[in-house]
Amino acid sequence: MKKKGDSEQAALRALPSVDQLLQTQETVGLVRHHGRPETIRALREAIEGLRARVRRGERPTDPEYDPGTLAATAATMLEADCLPSLRQVINGTGIILHTGLGRAVMPPTARDALGSRAGYCNVQMDLANGSRMHREQCISDLVRDLTGAEEALVVNNNAGATLLLLKALSEGREVIVSRGEQVEIGGSFRLPDIMSESGAIMKEVGTTNKTHARDYEQAIGPNTALLLKVHKSNYNIVGFTKEVGIGEIASIGARHGIPAVDDLGCGALVDLEQFGLDHEVTIRESIKAGAAAVLSSADKLIGGPQGGLIVGRKELLDRIRSHPMYRVLRVCKLTLAGLEATLRLFKAPDLLAERHPVYRMISRQPGELEEQANTLAARLREVRPGWEIRVVGARARLGGGSLPWADMPSFAVSIVSASEPAEQLATAFRLAPVPVITRVKDDVVLIDMRTVMPDELDDMVEAAGAGKTEVR
Repeated sequence: MKKKGDSEQAALRALPSVDQLLQTQETVGLVRHHGRPETIRALREAIEGLRARVRRGERPTDPEYDPGTLAATAATMLEADCLPSLRQVINGTGIILHTGLGRAVMPPTARDALGSRAGYCNVQMDLANGSRMHREQCISDLVRDLTGAEEALVVNNNAGATLLLLKALSEGREVIVSRGEQVEIGGSFRLPDIMSESGAIMKEVGTTNKTHARDYEQAIGPNTALLLKVHKSNYNIVGFTKEVGIGEIASIGARHGIPAVDDLGCGALVDLEQFGLDHEVTIRESIKAGAAAVLSSADKLIGGPQGGLIVGRKELLDRIRSHPMYRVLRVCKLTLAGLEATLRLFKAPDLLAERHPVYRMISRQPGELEEQANTLAARLREVRPGWEIRVVGARARLGGGSLPWADMPSFAVSIVSASEPAEQLATAFRLAPVPVITRVKDDVVLIDMRTVMPDELDDMVEAAGAGKTEVR
């Protein structure tokens, strides 16, 4: 009679070696596609998986020992390893500028520009004479047309733009700023900390809720380098309040020969009232009001790649460009290519809702969203008859630290399962072939239509059908 240990040893001896598997036709293609070291690693893991099962007392079937089966297992592992960590997802949250999802959806023309400029491009060469030029030259004319500013710089993000400007223009000197504008964004960017890192001396004026023009005037001294206004991008102060506009601050600065800087944060290039939102000071308005420099994100209301845009007087921007930290924070050719293509769309502001995804989402009408929600709900009921699926009213948001008080009417598809909690369903949607990011509220999964485009419905239905949970 065979002992248990004997059958285990026989099962282990029956395992093919890596060398044996490498001789099979199935692994030849794996080596050609993935390389020999990666293929060997995957084959070893496949063999080790069988070995572990045997040692747990299991007895794999004969087909599982087949070299073709083990090669197929290795191929699955290799394909999984090749999946990118950064994946395209469907945004069903209703938050247009979703920080966790990369904020703005870049326009198609910007995405095309990224691909076409990935090779050699004249990022710092004037093609007319072959001379070296500033890398922002590709957007300089556009910025002048769109904002009225004399010059532009682009760095990695708006926090970097703030740090660079303060470092270059005010290190060791005072910068006057209202107490009501000492922002903290994202839990890590705090204006007092950035001010300290830059070497500037922050001089606070006014109170949390009220700052007057006289507060700036009285604070100016021989060591004052800048007057700084900071946009309250992610909060709002209401009630008994007073703040000083950039025009009045710039006038005060002009009387004393001190530049006024406006950190707008979200960086509107067009009047948002035409899209049904409250008015937001545009970069052009700030420049026209007298700001010597304006800072903004390139990836919020502009809707381009992540970046920090500094525009303003040429003399000031030349000083900033010559600072060593500029080279540390400057952006690559792909960011510039994407930003250039995005900025060009703002030359036709009346066509933004057709050509720019951010403004398309903002402009969508409730009737269109309700119709899309009903279409999706009907299709989801077909693939998941066990789910309770309804169309409900919702409120979408701009997000991304822009206009925190602004929301927009929307419609959402709500999903409830009697057998699976909402968080588990949301996880299943995220793990679908095309991940769908939903919102969960009161144990209900919500998919907001404002951030879902009509051509994404097929993938959403597939995501529901391929879910990891089995709903009865």
